[in-house]
Amino acid sequence: MISNIIFDLGNVLLNWKPAEYLENNGFSESDKNLILRDIFNSLEWLKIDNGDLTVENAVENIASRSMLSEDQIKAIFDLRLKIIFPLRPNTDLLPELKKRGYRLFYLSNFPDDIFDEVKNKYDFFRYFDGGEISARIRMSKPDEKIFTFFLKKYFLRAEETLFIDDSEKNAGAAEKTGMKVIHLSDAALLKDLLERYLNATLSS
Repeated sequence: MISNIIFDLGNVLLNWKPAEYLENNGFSESDKNLILRDIFNSLEWLKIDNGDLTVENAVENIASRSMLSEDQIKAIFDLRLKIIFPLRPNTDLLPELKKRGYRLFYLSNFPDDIFDEVKNKYDFFRYFDGGEISARIRMSKPDEKIFTFFLKKYFLRAEETLFIDDSEKNAGAAEKTGMKVIHLSDAALLKDLLERYLNATLSS
């Protein structure tokens, strides 16, 4: 029986689609591809998420090899808070799940420098019983250690815990710990998949 639900944040509860944002805000196809390659898909990006590199140092590193200038790279990093916004049909499920007695958590690969601003800006975080971001615990998904750490920290039994992530790799790694998992390939499917998994009808 499921008692605990752990949510990823990006593309589960929060929008995170840099390519779509760039396409919709006047960036050419070539500029979009350059930005995605040199910034969002870079090794530096992963190191920021893992808490191993500051944004300032990442900007310097990327600028040393990219056609983008430091000012351009900084400007792209500053766009992160515009790319991130709640997926309201999904965040609206949290209060009902909470009322039904589920313990709710988040576990996300997320940079340290903007997390507090995001957390304080959006009220749905108040429904969580706890949560962790990768940069603050120096571990990232899909490393199986992060799931073991999380279960131990919050005294969760794996067999009573459902983990939801948009990444198939992350979901697969979580499943190895004994948790039930939902690989959420489309954020719009969350309500239907939760209803099916929990054998319940959600009104939100």
